[in-house]
Amino acid sequence: MSGIAPLEAKLDQIVRRHAELRDLLASGNTADFAKLSKEFAELSPVAEAAERLRDARRQLADLAPLIADASDKEMRDLAEQEFLALKERIPELENEVKLLLLPKDEADAKNAIIEVRAGTGGDEAALFAAELFRMYQRYAALHGWRWEPLDVSETELGGIKEASAAISGRNVFERLKFESGVHRVQRVPETEGSGRIHTSAATVAVLPEAEEVDVHIDEKDLRIDVFRSSGPGGQSVNTTDSAVRITHIPTGIVVSQQDEKSQHKNKAKAMKVLRSRLYEAERQRRDAERAASRKSQVGSGDRSERIRTYNFPQGRVTDHRINLTLYKIDKVMSGEALDEIIDALLAEDRAAKLAEVA
Repeated sequence: MSGIAPLEAKLDQIVRRHAELRDLLASGNTADFAKLSKEFAELSPVAEAAERLRDARRQLADLAPLIADASDKEMRDLAEQEFLALKERIPELENEVKLLLLPKDEADAKNAIIEVRAGTGGDEAALFAAELFRMYQRYAALHGWRWEPLDVSETELGGIKEASAAISGRNVFERLKFESGVHRVQRVPETEGSGRIHTSAATVAVLPEAEEVDVHIDEKDLRIDVFRSSGPGGQSVNTTDSAVRITHIPTGIVVSQQDEKSQHKNKAKAMKVLRSRLYEAERQRRDAERAASRKSQVGSGDRSERIRTYNFPQGRVTDHRINLTLYKIDKVMSGEALDEIIDALLAEDRAAKLAEVA
């Protein structure tokens, strides 16, 4: 079987290192206890999966002569059933091991910043953008994540031109990263008298939240402007210049923040978003280089890529990347059924990565 020899060599190395770390930690004679404990914890799932695989292979090898020599028909039938069951299980165990050996995306464990913008479709697009923003807020609540609005630009009808929020919790970016792209809605707007279905869109961007250690930003590369914040329709909602606009001159990235009454707080929030956008731009560049040789990708995270359609008259949500359709639009919009789509996207991504290393 192709790939088994390198796989076995890698497993030997991991199992040996795991046993070595176990003995070192048990002896207590180590100065780097925390560092070695972390390495041991990271290797444990792989070492345990490797042992299950090797145990299954040993059992399979032991059963072959038993089947050949068994004079007792009942004993031979039992051995053959076990042999067939193990033959089916071994490829599953090999896949489990390969999955555990896949390189981890360092951003998966990070918190995330989500940005939603109204696209084509005027007021209807803005109303849909607001519904998407609420969908992610409910989804975050269902997972016990912390949701912190960063900047919300509302329209007079209760829609949003654009909005962003910071989401903190366990593996937030891993679960939300495939939400980036164009989300299309098909429905009859409340303002439509003839009952004609309209199509409009909103774009979503999910960025891994970058720490200061992840991205170095030179102060001389920034232009910082302050101005008075405005509400729906452009009316001034503040009498002081507390809103902040930061331009990163080398990349041309512009971030505005006006939700806080304090200029200092708005600047801190804007810097958080800027760091994350710069980190994501570099991450996308590296991913694009790696993806040049990839046969398939679930999604590039490109905001111009149409990823999903929400058809309200038919009650369906379709994710175009994996051809998955759910007839439960209300549960998707409430965040309850969003995991069904996200789990399928993660499974497809793992399968594509496995196909590359197989």
